[in-house]
Amino acid sequence: MADQSTENQETLKKIKDLIKDEKVAMLTTVSPEGRLLSRPMHTQEVEMDREAIWFITEKDTEKFRDINRNSAVNLAYAGKSYVSISGTAEFVQDEDKKKEYWNKILGRLLNISADDSNVVLVKVTPEIAEYWESGISVKTVKEFVKKMTSSNSLEENNDLKDTVHFNEDKK
Repeated sequence: MADQSTENQETLKKIKDLIKDEKVAMLTTVSPEGRLLSRPMHTQEVEMDREAIWFITEKDTEKFRDINRNSAVNLAYAGKSYVSISGTAEFVQDEDKKKEYWNKILGRLLNISADDSNVVLVKVTPEIAEYWESGISVKTVKEFVKKMTSSNSLEENNDLKDTVHFNEDKK
């Protein structure tokens, strides 16, 4: 079990490193009809050690209503690599944290201030995440060639992909 815990910690660090410079995530929510809807969201903070990823939104939006009905969400980051994080979203009213995250661009984009009662924090607690490295082309080609010359599938022993279950240590 200690090996699994250490491996999870290494994967958590890897995921945080992969998304730390990616400021925009696609937040996927479930509509009342059961449809998946994705919207770009600016990531305010990634706290993998506390298992929290923070965003700011407004209460009078469809995503707010979707999360109120069904808190299951997915975050997708794409850049030098690809990261998909499934988890649970909740709304947090923390005036200090709102002001910490607030900036002039956000104020102009939303046309409101951090003090507006319509502004709310979205905290996503990750449950499972997967990543696929793609920015390291030599490593990617080497891994692909290795898989093409092997009887294993692309999913087996892939050094460019990993999955972490956030609650593994809690069992």
